[in-house]
Amino acid sequence: MSPRLCGEKKPKMSEAILQTIELTKIFTARRGVFGTEKVENVAVNRVSFWLEKGETLGLVGESGCGKSTLGLTIMRLYEADGGRILFDGKDITNADEKYLKPIRKQMQMIFQDPFASLDPRLTVEQIISEPLEIHSIGTKAERTKIAAELLEKVGLSGEDLHLFPSEFSGGQQQRIGIARALALEPKLIICDEPVSSLDVSVQAQILNLLRDLQDEFGLSYLFISHNIAVTAFMSRRIGVMYLGKLVEIGTSRQITDAPRHPYTRELLAAIPEPDPSKREIETNVEGETNETSERLNGCVFYKRCPIAEETCAVEEPNLRGIDKNRQVACHFAERN
Repeated sequence: MSPRLCGEKKPKMSEAILQTIELTKIFTARRGVFGTEKVENVAVNRVSFWLEKGETLGLVGESGCGKSTLGLTIMRLYEADGGRILFDGKDITNADEKYLKPIRKQMQMIFQDPFASLDPRLTVEQIISEPLEIHSIGTKAERTKIAAELLEKVGLSGEDLHLFPSEFSGGQQQRIGIARALALEPKLIICDEPVSSLDVSVQAQILNLLRDLQDEFGLSYLFISHNIAVTAFMSRRIGVMYLGKLVEIGTSRQITDAPRHPYTRELLAAIPEPDPSKREIETNVEGETNETSERLNGCVFYKRCPIAEETCAVEEPNLRGIDKNRQVACHFAERN
């Protein structure tokens, strides 16, 4: 039986476009003089969440917390080492490529570095048309027409089809990546740090574009970012990750106005505030993020946590409901 997140209104399966159940991804590294010692780094550690149709769920956390790996594992670009991935009610965790091909049309991804995600040898027309060609959609003339329409849809000109990615700015390159993601009319788009490499003014334009496209096409977004302010702007609900674990999940207002996990408080306290007297959230967290995500006993955050007690070192806290629509993986969340 799938685990139920206590205290959270869980949608009917007909309402959920995506669900992960204790999803796990482990990378094995070698260390020692001759590389004889194997070390397991748990990048994604039994993560469970759901995403409703037409909703944006944000995933936020420091670099290295596993949020991008989670997105790549959901897309089956990495193979899961445990747990399940349900897309639109279908279990795709171990599905073969023949079964996945039509499903891949409905799941697309926008990457962090727009230039690195675009083949510099291809024209814009070839980049946007390639998914259509792979799935045998339309004639060449029809694919060219679709590519031009998609460029117009994301704020570029259909006359730019013959140009190469290097002839565009970073923001324009990301618009091309968005057009490519839209080409197959997906239901779900995973946005992996889609604005982190862009100037602030351009970030706002891309974020507003994503929201407009969501309203127009009824898209569902899994929005991954290290910037909690940007994530709150985009998302109805936010999940907070630390060392591969989902440590808190709730509505955007709950997370930003009244965080209950010590790590969430740290993320919010790190947002620059020009006037210190206006800072509403303080943190007593010390130390740096662990350099490894090896299997640990107890809470993954206890070495840095200001409210940790002995039980935190030996007993791992699970996500539990403490407020309506909010779960926290902390033994003493009520203290915050």
